[in-house]
Amino acid sequence: MATYQKFMGGFEVNRGLLSTGVVLTGVGALVGLAGTAIVGAALLSAGRGWVRQLDTPPSELAHRTLHQARAASLAGLEAWRAEQPGEVSHN
Repeated sequence: MATYQKFMGGFEVNRGLLSTGVVLTGVGALVGLAGTAIVGAALLSAGRGWVRQLDTPPSELAHRTLHQARAASLAGLEAWRAEQPGEVSHN
């Protein structure tokens, strides 16, 4: 026999179904969390393998790109200063 609890306004809830739903939701959340952890571990492993296969480490690529960006920025600044008419250099 179903156990019902009556709330204000005549709203009746089957407590057995509600409890079952809460338990299943909790189990589903745990299964989802476990799945997320497994996917994360698989992606991390694949990423590490990919980095190991690279000829140049990502840190070296980043350092090289930063150096190129600084050189380009400096060249642009010097070209801009050279084009300014009548400006006195404050070097």
